[in-house]
Amino acid sequence: MNELIQFIFLGITTSYHVWASWRDPYRKNPPGQLIDMGGYNLHIYCQGQGDITVILDHSLGGIDGYFLIEDIAKITKVCIYDRGGYGWSDASPKKRCSQVIVQELDELLQRANIQPPYLLVGDSFGSYNMRLYAHYFPEKVRGLIFTDGLHEEGMLTLSPQLKLLKLFFISGFFLSIFGSILGLVRLLGTLKIFELIKPELKQFSPTILAKVKRSFYHYQHWLTMGQEMINLDLSGQQMRKANDLGDLPLISIKAKTFFKSSPWNFYLPLKAADQLRDKMQIAILNISSNSQQIQAYNSSHFVWIDEPEIIISAIKQLIDNS
Repeated sequence: MNELIQFIFLGITTSYHVWASWRDPYRKNPPGQLIDMGGYNLHIYCQGQGDITVILDHSLGGIDGYFLIEDIAKITKVCIYDRGGYGWSDASPKKRCSQVIVQELDELLQRANIQPPYLLVGDSFGSYNMRLYAHYFPEKVRGLIFTDGLHEEGMLTLSPQLKLLKLFFISGFFLSIFGSILGLVRLLGTLKIFELIKPELKQFSPTILAKVKRSFYHYQHWLTMGQEMINLDLSGQQMRKANDLGDLPLISIKAKTFFKSSPWNFYLPLKAADQLRDKMQIAILNISSNSQQIQAYNSSHFVWIDEPEIIISAIKQLIDNS
């Protein structure tokens, strides 16, 4: 089954790269820089000033950092980058797994002349990437912040119930490819259905919401989500080498629950997902001898939306202690 899904996504990826040669207007007017990575461009967007640069890596399918970049820029320099396939970045021709993503990120930072030291902030799947970056380039990293981060101890041993949930998400990404091609996702965004499903989005300005929504309107966004999800086990296996980061300062922000119970998700195995999260959060604290956990008592997995002030506070704490 997994091989069949990979074959389908490979076919779609190949079709995309043929179509992409037409250069559709999707990437016009990026807020940051498009950096040539040797045949494809990655987007990086920086604001603020400071001796330490915060580097934000998003969740699987998310571009969460746009919600907080302006607030973080009041503290220090901050850079968001869109992983290949998201936001204003081209689809990367390389495998969508953490080890490749980390190599791309370091090359991007060098080409964009973003100098260390870095404070790495990773949301969900982004925590994999930021952790592996700290393993490969410890001399460049001043600290780590994870928001509802992942750990391979849990992700590689999913229960049958959660494996079905994973397949459910992959199938949803696949359907969303066609929904975005047909303009249905854009219609939902225009009608503010996203805000209806997640009312906390209303706290952000229309300008910021537009930056976030526009990525979801394009099918390469959903295609990339599927690719990253299919390779999630591979990324987890790659993380096994990054389980001892010494005394690197690490703050792990733990949400109260994976999904807040609502009419939209009553059919999901929420209890099993929360049990998995609890297991992973314990394991994350063992990565560094200088780790601490902060509880986000009013948050679902989407801490960036539910309680963004907790992330800002964690960044201030590590900056002040550096």
